[in-house]
Amino acid sequence: MNQKNSTLKYYSRSYVAAVMTLLFFTFSSFAQKPTVETEAGTIEIQVLAEGLDHPWGMVFLPDNRLLVTERAGTLRIFDENENLSEPLQGTPEVFAVGQGGMLDVALHPDFDQNNYVYLSFSEPGKDSTASTALGRGVLSGNELTDFEVIFRMEPKVEGPNHFGGRIIFTNDGNLYLTLAERFKFDPAQDLSNHLGTIVRITPDGSVPQDNPFTGQADAKDEIWSYGHRNIEAAAIDPNSNLLWVAEMGPLGGDEFNQPEAGKNYGWPTVSWGKNYDGTDIPDPDTKPDFADAEIVWTPTISPSGMIFYTGNTYPEWQQDALIGGLTSTGLVRVDVNGQQAEEVERIPLGVRIRDVEQAPDGSVYVLTDEDNGKILKLAKLE
Repeated sequence: MNQKNSTLKYYSRSYVAAVMTLLFFTFSSFAQKPTVETEAGTIEIQVLAEGLDHPWGMVFLPDNRLLVTERAGTLRIFDENENLSEPLQGTPEVFAVGQGGMLDVALHPDFDQNNYVYLSFSEPGKDSTASTALGRGVLSGNELTDFEVIFRMEPKVEGPNHFGGRIIFTNDGNLYLTLAERFKFDPAQDLSNHLGTIVRITPDGSVPQDNPFTGQADAKDEIWSYGHRNIEAAAIDPNSNLLWVAEMGPLGGDEFNQPEAGKNYGWPTVSWGKNYDGTDIPDPDTKPDFADAEIVWTPTISPSGMIFYTGNTYPEWQQDALIGGLTSTGLVRVDVNGQQAEEVERIPLGVRIRDVEQAPDGSVYVLTDEDNGKILKLAKLE
C-alpha cells in the first residue's frame, strides 16, 4: 500500500465518531427542520414525492420530467407538477427477491432522435435462478414499446444478493454496465463468466473490438475489468473521461476505483475488509498483481448512486463526485484529480440514499431506499 492510500485510509477512519454523532443529531432534527449545513452553505431538503417502493434509479428526460425505477419491478414518471404516474406498461419481468428487481434507468445519448430508454434488472431464470440483464425500449407516451434484452449476465445462479446494475454511457459511443459476483465469491476471478465484472458493450449490445479480452479463449468478450464484488455506484469524470466506481466491500473495505481495461481488482482473493464471520482476508498490498483502490472506507458507506457535479448551484462541489451512502445515510463528496481522489466532505441526510442525480436547474436529487421511498431535492438556501 502506498503512502497516499495509507493516508486516505486513516483519513476515512479518523473522523468516524464525529460523523456518527453528526448523523445522529442531523437525523433527530431532520423531521422538524429539513436543512443541513455543508461547505456549499445551508441546504434545504425538500420532499418532492413519497410512497415509492424502494426506488433504485432515476434519470431526467429532456422535458425535465424524471424517470424513476422501483425495485419491485416498475418504472414511473415524475413530472414538474410533482405528479407521480402509474407504472408504465411494457417493462420487463423482474426477479424481485432480496436485492433483486428493477435497477437502473438511462437514456440513449441520442434520445431526442430515437427515444431509447435503457433498464438494468434482475432477470429470472429457471429453478429460482436469476442474473443481471440490460434491455432497451422506446418511450412512447406512458409506455415502453419494443423492449428487447441486449445483454444477459452468464450464468444465471441462485440467490437474492449482489446484482450491481449501473448503466454508464461513454463519449466514445459505448456503455458500461456494472455487475456483481452474486455473492458467489470465487467466480469473480474467472473470466469465463460475467460474475464480478464490469462489462463494456455498444448501445445495441454488440462487443467493441478493442475490449481487453475480445477473442480470448475461455473469457467473455464483454468484460472490461474483473475481481469486483458489488458495484452500485459509477460515473464518468467529465474532466478526464475516466470511469470511476464505488464498490461495496464485506465487513469494511468499501472501495473507490478507477477501473482500467483488463485489470483484476482482487475480490475475493484480497480485500481491505473482513469476511462476515470475522475471518481475515489478505490485504491488497500483499498481492501487488491486483489493482488497488484509490480510497477505502472502513466502516463502510455502502455506496449506491453517483454523479460528478457540473452545475452552478453549488460552486464548491463542481467537478467533485457525489456518492450516495446506504449505511452512511447521506452523500460522500470526493475530489478527483486525474487518477487521484480524496474524500473532502460528508453531507448527512439521515436516511439511506440509493441514487443521486443532477437536476436541470443545478440542484441535486436523491432517492431514499425505503418501503416508503422518497424523491428528495437538495436546494441551496440563498
